[in-house]
Amino acid sequence: MSKAAKTEIAQTFAPPLPASYEAALSELEMLVGQLESGQMPLDQLLSGYQRGASLLAFCRDKLKAVEDQIQVLDGGQLKPWSAGA
Repeated sequence: MSKAAKTEIAQTFAPPLPASYEAALSELEMLVGQLESGQMPLDQLLSGYQRGASLLAFCRDKLKAVEDQIQVLDGGQLKPWSAGA
């Protein structure tokens, strides 16, 4: 079976991504804790790593989309954020 076919099968059975950035981040934090515990069987480690990679990509995409929207609102310039502003 080709690598592309295996990837397609894995994506078919993969759980859907969360609806929000916050939900994805929460799941990712929980998953990292489980992975770091050292108590997961090898097959679960692999699927956990793959899920974590998907969640990380999802979070990065959401953050990039927000950054792009801020640039539009700020006239094309990304301005440094300050808590006091």
